[in-house]
Amino acid sequence: MTAATAPARGPAREPRGTRRPQPVGKPGLRRTRRRRRLLALAFVLPALLLLGALVVYPVLFSIGRSLFDAGGTRFVGGGNYVEVFHDPATLQAVRNSAIWIVVAPTLLTGLGLILAVLVEKVRWATAFKLLMFLPMAVSFLAAGIIFRLAYDDNPDKGVLNAAVVGVHDTFYDAASYPSARARDTQGLAKAADGSYRTTGTVSPGRTASLGFVGVAPKDLPGGAQPGLPAAGRPAAGTEVRGVVYLDFTPGGGGEQGKIDEAESGLPGMAVEAMRSGKCVGRATTAADGSFSFPDLAPGSYTLRLPPENFAPPYEGVSWLGPALVTPAIIGAYLWIWTGFAMVLIGAGLSSLPRETLEAARMDGAGEWQVFRRITVPLLAPTLTVVFVTLVINVLKVFDLVYIIAPGPVQEDATVLATQMWLVSFGGGNDQGLGSALGVLLLLLVVPAMVFNVRRFRRSQS
Repeated sequence: MTAATAPARGPAREPRGTRRPQPVGKPGLRRTRRRRRLLALAFVLPALLLLGALVVYPVLFSIGRSLFDAGGTRFVGGGNYVEVFHDPATLQAVRNSAIWIVVAPTLLTGLGLILAVLVEKVRWATAFKLLMFLPMAVSFLAAGIIFRLAYDDNPDKGVLNAAVVGVHDTFYDAASYPSARARDTQGLAKAADGSYRTTGTVSPGRTASLGFVGVAPKDLPGGAQPGLPAAGRPAAGTEVRGVVYLDFTPGGGGEQGKIDEAESGLPGMAVEAMRSGKCVGRATTAADGSFSFPDLAPGSYTLRLPPENFAPPYEGVSWLGPALVTPAIIGAYLWIWTGFAMVLIGAGLSSLPRETLEAARMDGAGEWQVFRRITVPLLAPTLTVVFVTLVINVLKVFDLVYIIAPGPVQEDATVLATQMWLVSFGGGNDQGLGSALGVLLLLLVVPAMVFNVRRFRRSQS
């Protein structure tokens, strides 16, 4: 039998014992889905329980507690929320929080952008990023203590005031004698403005000796010389000469009102020659305390030592005073978070299409034009995420404000988070008002969080 006339073979038989898969009906499909949901719920349940215990329950309890009075026994409705906007301390916290929201995220985003762009051109970029990011490893408590010491008003303790005083004394004469005073027998009278004037007058061709006490020999400026030789120099016919000296002999002895050999001049003193209430000459004492007014017209003159001679020495800036405490704390916050902003923006910068930047440079665009017209627009999504994240973080700032701000200016620096704690537990003992502040803080944070989540979902789609 040939192949052409061979009978057609039927379909191949399946081996015995083979079971065909049966189509899943609706009941079976439902059971499968239900089983998968139960399995997913079993995995998610611990996280949901934890979330409910630590987030949902406290939020609901705070909302309920904010509707009662300080003792939690009398229902006051929205009274606590009305009090939030009538209490001066709370209004100060709202204003300070607004300053934080506007200033801190803006500066951090700008600094992070500038540093991220500049770091790309640095050879040791990774090491620089590591150094900038290191403050993130420091707790807010430790950072607050560091900056509390750095902002100390005493230049011997506060590094910032030590630097400010050093720069000031470089350009301005720091010689002053705040403890100096004249004896009643010296012919000097103290005015209401703190200056000293001679009770008598002096004419050209005469010499005046002005003695002071109250200055410790160890506090004399370096290079001060004995004043006796200067007192013996005669004055010319049209000149008034004099010497300002320390009327005190180390070890005792000497004669009051008379310059002795061991008594030092007071250098750096400003002396003015006054006539008819007007200053006609000004001089500064030399190392031996001597001064001179040459070419004076004939007549009588009064010698005046201005009050700046006796003013306290410049001690820097009151960083933690009422006026600067909030900017000072924001400065500490910038130190901690600048590295965070730089690293995130740097990550976005590294993902930019290099061919676009190179094409712009090939077309003749300068670095500033490339930065402003290409880099920043392309980085806009990253910058927005960084900014919103920092806004959320700023709204919750507590540690730095509470630690850095001294007690007397705590109210001037307070923000919503610290005010919530102070009202509830820091002496106010009003959990109703504190809960209202907590709810207000939550309402301010939620929109920023929702915006960030939506932005993240759009970037993933």
